[in-house]
Amino acid sequence: MRMILAVVALCSAIASAARAAEPSPELIAYGKALVEAGDCASCHTADPAKPFAGGKRIDTPFGAIYAPNLTPDRDTGIGAWTEADFTRAVRTGVAPNGSNYYPAFPYPYFTKVTKDDTLAIRAYLGTLAPVASRNKPPELRWPFGYRGLMRIWNAMYFKPALFEPDQSQSAAWNRGGYLVTGLGHCGACHTPKNYFGADKTAQALSGNEVGGWYAPRLDGAARTGLKSWSAEDITEYLQSGRNAKSHAGGLMAEVVVNSTAKMSDADVRAIAVYLKSLPASRRETIVTPPDDAEMKAGQAVYAKLCIACHEADGSGAPRIYPPLPGNALLQSVNPSSSLRIILDGAHTVTTPRAPNTGEMPGYAKQLSDEEIAAVTNYIRNSWGNAAPLVTAAQVAKARKE
Repeated sequence: MRMILAVVALCSAIASAARAAEPSPELIAYGKALVEAGDCASCHTADPAKPFAGGKRIDTPFGAIYAPNLTPDRDTGIGAWTEADFTRAVRTGVAPNGSNYYPAFPYPYFTKVTKDDTLAIRAYLGTLAPVASRNKPPELRWPFGYRGLMRIWNAMYFKPALFEPDQSQSAAWNRGGYLVTGLGHCGACHTPKNYFGADKTAQALSGNEVGGWYAPRLDGAARTGLKSWSAEDITEYLQSGRNAKSHAGGLMAEVVVNSTAKMSDADVRAIAVYLKSLPASRRETIVTPPDDAEMKAGQAVYAKLCIACHEADGSGAPRIYPPLPGNALLQSVNPSSSLRIILDGAHTVTTPRAPNTGEMPGYAKQLSDEEIAAVTNYIRNSWGNAAPLVTAAQVAKARKE
């Protein structure tokens, strides 16, 4: 009888321990918020009907990588991973089998995330519906397909380290720094890269071309950065996808919809506080304005196709048709985003805070390379704007992309 009671007691203790180990609803909710702040869905969801099941193709300068399955399927996802497996993968870029991930998975940023936050993310991912979706191998050019090379890359460019709060700054500033430099991995797009795909840390957040678009400067540059934006401007942009100065487009529109529009007011405001504190990390480009003939050619195209929405003075209709004077993205040294919008058109992102839509038609079929170059140069160098000359050859290259 004593033996039976002992067995019953042991089973009860095991069951209680299992229940205690189950994450609380509060932890799961917090993990969900962190997953949204990290914009995990944008990369790890190829089929909207199977969120986080991976399979999405991510193109890099070295070839293509496919995002893995983050659902708790035990065979093809992370269901069989231990807490240590998950923490090591997120914060050091090492898979459970000991192989190295490529930095398209932004572990160089996630290394700043605390262990508690990492485990909260795991707790939320564990509540997802398991999906059997086997991970696809990367399609990288030789010799980048050899994962062993990542050990050399890590030795040269990866420095594991938690985010270190600055005691001289406010709690909001430190929270913003933690999100921007860590979980939000803003530099993955907005920081220039060297030949081997590593961040040029001395030029952090000073703009970078990615996926045929230009991720603009997030530092305090006067003409092409955020110096003219207030913290309120940044907050509104991240929450709604638009403000009185600009609209989100391309990859950033995806970030707004899947991530920043879902974040708490306090976290978005913290990001704005942190970004507004950043000095310009490099000088603005010295600009030689286009000649009179180029400006007249561009003005003719603008008067014919653009003036109805953007007005003769470029003022547009803020939050509907973005204004052109003083537009930081428009004046960026790299015109990729401007060319993409003119060639392909634009669709105003809709969010709960800004549900009204807007459209701009694309002019790829209507205008020649020379005409698109001319109108781009006109709007980038009128109304006080100043930006480097765009050539017809650059337009032709953008068409192909």
